Amino acid sequence: MGNTLAGINDPKDIRRLDIPSLISLAQDIRELIITTVSRTGGHLASSLGAVELTLALHYVFDTPRDKIVWDVGHQAYAHKIITGRRDAFPTLRQQGGISGFPKREESVYDVFNVGHSSTSISAATGMAEARRLKGEKHKIIAVIGDGSMSAGMALEGLNWAGDRKEDLIIILNDNEMSISPNVGALSSYLNRIMTGETVTRLRADLKTFLSNIPSIGGHMLKFTRQFEEALKSFLLPGALFEDLGFTYVGPLQGHRLDRLIKNLHNIRQMTGPILVHVLTKKGKGYRHAEEKPLRFHGTSSFCIETGRPAGGGNRPAAITYTGMFGETLVRLGREDSRIVAITAAMCNGTGLDEFSRAYPDRFFDVGIAEQHSVTFAAGLAVEGLIPVVAIYSTFLQRAYDQIIHDVCLQNLHVVFCLDRGGFVGDDGATHHGVFDLSYLRAIPNMVVMAPKDENELQHMLKTAVEAGGPVAVRYPRGNGQGVSLDCEPHALPLGRGEILREGDALAIIAIGATVYPALAAAEELRKEGLAVRVINARFVKPLDRELILATAAKFKKLITVEENVRMGGFGGAIMELLAEEGMSDVRIRVLGIPDVFVEHATQQELRRQAGIDRDHILAAARELISAGGQRAPAAC
Repeated sequence: MGNTLAGINDPKDIRRLDIPSLISLAQDIRELIITTVSRTGGHLASSLGAVELTLALHYVFDTPRDKIVWDVGHQAYAHKIITGRRDAFPTLRQQGGISGFPKREESVYDVFNVGHSSTSISAATGMAEARRLKGEKHKIIAVIGDGSMSAGMALEGLNWAGDRKEDLIIILNDNEMSISPNVGALSSYLNRIMTGETVTRLRADLKTFLSNIPSIGGHMLKFTRQFEEALKSFLLPGALFEDLGFTYVGPLQGHRLDRLIKNLHNIRQMTGPILVHVLTKKGKGYRHAEEKPLRFHGTSSFCIETGRPAGGGNRPAAITYTGMFGETLVRLGREDSRIVAITAAMCNGTGLDEFSRAYPDRFFDVGIAEQHSVTFAAGLAVEGLIPVVAIYSTFLQRAYDQIIHDVCLQNLHVVFCLDRGGFVGDDGATHHGVFDLSYLRAIPNMVVMAPKDENELQHMLKTAVEAGGPVAVRYPRGNGQGVSLDCEPHALPLGRGEILREGDALAIIAIGATVYPALAAAEELRKEGLAVRVINARFVKPLDRELILATAAKFKKLITVEENVRMGGFGGAIMELLAEEGMSDVRIRVLGIPDVFVEHATQQELRRQAGIDRDHILAAARELISAGGQRAPAAC
């Protein structure tokens, strides 16, 4: 740890530093971020790019009285380090450690919990209205990235903020898209002049003076405004934001602390809605992240010297579920030209890179716009194409109305591929995909399935593109089981499960990633002289009624296992089925995620914590065999 950082325990400490010391502090912070993330994994490139911006904001504004609202939180590591969490930073994203995202439970400096994009402006406008109603006086600053600004929610927030005219500062952290090439000393100089108190007052006085000149004053004022706007459009790209009601400032050089601080001091004296455009570089200060910002956006542990992923032995890893999805979709796309692929700013993350290269005309990245992606897919389906919408499970929650209203109500053939179904691990509560089996099975016309391994995933994709209606395939994050892969994908019988193991003591009915732990528990029971039936349900909807009812009638003791919340989930669906059939004599244990938001840890730790790993399935089976379990509810 550098000498400068060692003395920083609170933002008040950085306000005593001069510019050279702040520059040294920025270097110390980068070293801590790189060292920590190389071990824990995390969002590296964005956080490295926002170090100077973070220091400047906390230097100029009186935090936590002044409130900084971060968007997504990918760029907030420096913020965590200088707000009292420096010593805890090595526990980043570890079980019991600090979150990878701003979290109100951690610090008074984290004013809003985030994890999904494009929420900062809306949250900040709510805080601004609350400030007005409470008669308080403080600044509210929303920090949003250029990617997040493309989402509809951010634009809705901008529309509201510009109309309300409340004091609000929005920092547009532009580290990728080219809103303007106008970067350099002239641009910075113009902004320092344009935001200064003297010039701000002069502009207001000039408008008042011209307005009061008889006959020609109005025309002069109009001409002055037109000239000012023309000059701005030529030199400074802020016309769009100005038209929305914002005072536009920028672009500013995001790694020049002296200029950032000078401009922010000026901006702090201004009133009304202000948009500050700051240009930063992703991965700043770490060569590998600067060269490959996408690779280091969200990274696992890595070697600092080479930038390569940390070694895990000589045994080759099984293909990931994401990789299996991507490979299979390319193959299916080759066979059927009606198949098109859609992602919401996650081409690499969802495995669609190869499809985008193979079939560029049939690939669509709609940006951070999940709602649009679903209705866009519905439009494609209406015209006879087969859209495959690849979105992380937790992000698809944002488009729930569109799934119901625009796809399922019309019974359109849209394929939803939900990556990161279940526990994602270190990203925590905002990113776990643990609600999808519940929120999707409630929708009429929807088919919901989950593969037990990577081989079954390719068959489920083939099933989905031939289904003829709305269908969702849900699969986990990470590597598959390492099973042998069939040469060609084939369609599965719709709504049919499979018996993987026979027995006579009880039956375990599992879905998706819980099938192999169920098989492992059954093997342990076999060693104890107890044989159990293990069923891979495959489908949450439609359920294999025949197989489940026959199993319940034969065994009278069932365990269901799912990596999904118990409320409204797979086990609930089976209990509903038993209740409908009046099978109240069946004892059933439903293993799944309890009614809590689950925090960050490894996937293995979380499965153990939730009671859905091999040992907990084994314990539940022993208990049910010896003492019984909850009876299925009687039919209404």
